[in-house]
Amino acid sequence: MYGYDEECLRVFLKKQMQLFDEPVAETLEEAEAFLEDCMAQVVDSLDEVREYFEENGTDISDMSDEELEEASEVFVLPSGQYLIVEG
Repeated sequence: MYGYDEECLRVFLKKQMQLFDEPVAETLEEAEAFLEDCMAQVVDSLDEVREYFEENGTDISDMSDEELEEASEVFVLPSGQYLIVEG
């Protein structure tokens, strides 16, 4: 279990359309199950977001921090952390 907190789940529910054409979850439970299924990651900083994409072979060398933060796979959490969901 990945242990997504309620804040993370609510942000994903609210903003899931930035990544998907149609909703993939409607409740907190569905959101948690979906995030677990796709092995979504919560990281503490934008540097860790960059590291995640580089480790997974995504070429982000030309992306600024602002562009990286606005990527459809990246959800900014109110806590200052980032949720990364690969669609």
